[in-house]
Amino acid sequence: MASRRSRSSHVDPRSQSRERALTLLYEADTKNLDGHAVLAGLVDDPDHVTALIVRGVSDMAVDIDQLIIKHADGWAIERMPCLDRNILRMATFELLKRSDIPKAVIMDEAVELAKTFSTDDSGRYVNGVLSAIAQEVRAN
Repeated sequence: MASRRSRSSHVDPRSQSRERALTLLYEADTKNLDGHAVLAGLVDDPDHVTALIVRGVSDMAVDIDQLIIKHADGWAIERMPCLDRNILRMATFELLKRSDIPKAVIMDEAVELAKTFSTDDSGRYVNGVLSAIAQEVRAN
């Protein structure tokens, strides 16, 4: 998974954690593994935020995927690009369980990941799906 744009060396640590979580969730998805299994196979333990996201997405996979499917406007989750699917999963987890992080921050980070690592249309698509999910699950 290579970046299409160079990322600043002054990237927020939480942004770096989300990027690392995305790589681990991508690995789990492409290898048909649980996120816990991917974490267990790492030589070095990931930082707290990365592990929290990967474990949270894995533990809540069914509920998260149901929300994504509900708001994906006719897209089957298995037909979505793998990166988009996992970005949506991460952000949905954070919208549901990370009330300490503003909704706008979660959405902006997800859109930036989609623009950086996925297709040209992914940023708009991720933003649209997450906006609908956020309206349902988050007041602020």
